[in-house]
Amino acid sequence: MRILLWLRNDLRLHDHEPLHRAVEQGADIIPVYCFDPRHFQETSFGFPKTGAYRAQFLIETVADVRAEMRSRGGNLVIRQGKPEEEIPAIVKAFNIAAVYWYEEATTEETEVEQCLESALNQLKVTSEVYWGATLYHPDDLPFEVNRLPEVFTQFCKAVEKDSQVFPTFPTPKKLPHLPAELELGKLPSLSELGLEQALIDPKGVLQFKGGESEGLKRLQHYFWEADRLQVYKETRNGMLGADYSSKFSPWLANGSLSPRKIYEEVQRYERERKKNNSTYWMIFELIWRDYFRFVCLKYGRKIFRKSGIRGLPIKWQQDWQRFDRWREGKTGYPLVDANMREIAATGFMSNRGRQNVASFLTKNLGIDWQMGAEWFESLLIDYDVCSNWGNWNYTAGVGNDARGFRYFNIPKQSKDYDPEGKYVKHWLPALADLPAKKVHAPWKLQPVEQKRFDVRLGVDYPNPVVDLQKSVEINQRRYEEAWHQKKSRR
Repeated sequence: MRILLWLRNDLRLHDHEPLHRAVEQGADIIPVYCFDPRHFQETSFGFPKTGAYRAQFLIETVADVRAEMRSRGGNLVIRQGKPEEEIPAIVKAFNIAAVYWYEEATTEETEVEQCLESALNQLKVTSEVYWGATLYHPDDLPFEVNRLPEVFTQFCKAVEKDSQVFPTFPTPKKLPHLPAELELGKLPSLSELGLEQALIDPKGVLQFKGGESEGLKRLQHYFWEADRLQVYKETRNGMLGADYSSKFSPWLANGSLSPRKIYEEVQRYERERKKNNSTYWMIFELIWRDYFRFVCLKYGRKIFRKSGIRGLPIKWQQDWQRFDRWREGKTGYPLVDANMREIAATGFMSNRGRQNVASFLTKNLGIDWQMGAEWFESLLIDYDVCSNWGNWNYTAGVGNDARGFRYFNIPKQSKDYDPEGKYVKHWLPALADLPAKKVHAPWKLQPVEQKRFDVRLGVDYPNPVVDLQKSVEINQRRYEEAWHQKKSRR
């Protein structure tokens, strides 16, 4: 029996159920990864759908999977094309009996699955589809996905009480050889994917490298070598340095690190070293990740609509001049600007930073949140469609748990999370000479202070793009108008 294993966002050998089931049957396995050209087109706002940072990380990851398979006697077939075209061609040529894969949650991905299934049905080839992107399996939730609680806290309490995390599947020690006549294909370069080389700025928090082996290495470092898990809850909102948070997200996003593997390592850490709020919080964050994926299963296309899953008709603006100031880190608000320059230079930004810049774009600038979501999609090394779009829905006030007009107070956030200004000075050298008390509000500098601290507002550093309080008031009115409009439609 010959089985084709279609790899997607599950680029690993550990905890891989489709691979495990195929090995269990003693089948000849042909693993295939397709560099789908649709992933390297433009978003609706004209950004590269997969930017160079994530594309390089992906190439490294696929190379690592191929190397791991080769070390076990197998190999990986690489194709540049649409899976629903490339896979049936291999199926016909090599007498494949079945195709196994992990299913996805969102529309573009599920439409590809449906096209492939249709092609396989015509060939009278069966498909086996599994679920493996989350900590909890949908079949083990204490409710149907279409009855998913609208508030995360309710979801979290329910799954912790009534669901269980299934054990991981073992990593195969040996894989079957591929047919000698099968063309393996080669890894594409960035230029072949239509992208220019992009080197991560060495000022970034971490020089991320793709691959299961790198993800497992990072897990080993953060939990066991640096021993940072025990303080994770206290440090996770940091913005400078490699170990203020786990940084597992890039490997989780393309499936080279399994959430259940992390869960089991947390349990081992609790047994062998320490159990506290921080060890729980690591799992808590994985449950948040689950929640957004199940939200996508429940709401489908709504997650991508301007009105969000709440269907709120907010009058969002598409002001490109202001949007460009936001994405270029030239808003005049140091915390926002430093974070936007970090993501542009490295493809990464802290969770705290993401919340602040998203709030500023939507609640201060009033700009269409979809533009921000697509910009993140283009740049982020750790882009995950469910987490990205779910979080943007949430921050824009059109997603789950929308309780009134909530926004991040940028000056307060600056003082709370960068009290000495080390982070903003790291990314905004024009502000390097300012003392901590003044670095977060440079627009208040008098001419004599500008001269003294060697910073010229409007030249070295921009003046504020909006007044914080007035802009909040304007956008709050738009938000409330949208709620009234929605209620009146009922």
